[in-house]
Amino acid sequence: MTRVSIIDGALTIEVQGWDKLWSLTSRLEIPLEHVIDVRPADDQVEGIRAPGTHVPGVITAGTFVQEGNSVFWDVRDLTKAIALDLRDERYSKLVIEVADPNEIIGDIKQALFRNRFQRA
Repeated sequence: MTRVSIIDGALTIEVQGWDKLWSLTSRLEIPLEHVIDVRPADDQVEGIRAPGTHVPGVITAGTFVQEGNSVFWDVRDLTKAIALDLRDERYSKLVIEVADPNEIIGDIKQALFRNRFQRA
């Protein structure tokens, strides 16, 4: 699971517990300008682990190359996962598990709106 926070125009994703080991990542920081969209995840794990862990029904964590793009996964329960589409970043997409997907999606969309409004 991950913890998501939004501070000073950046989205910070902290990987929690043993997922740090499985994903080989502890923290990602993404400027809000690089977030294209956020939505409930309905993605399927496809592609090549590079490096990553995939045990069907247990965990998907790490970097996967999907359709030529790097995608970061940290999911145990897909019903609690969100997907973030990115631009100008190492990853084209993040698929992460959060405690409350609806709340986090709402928070991110609100921050994106504020960020775009302030820049205009």
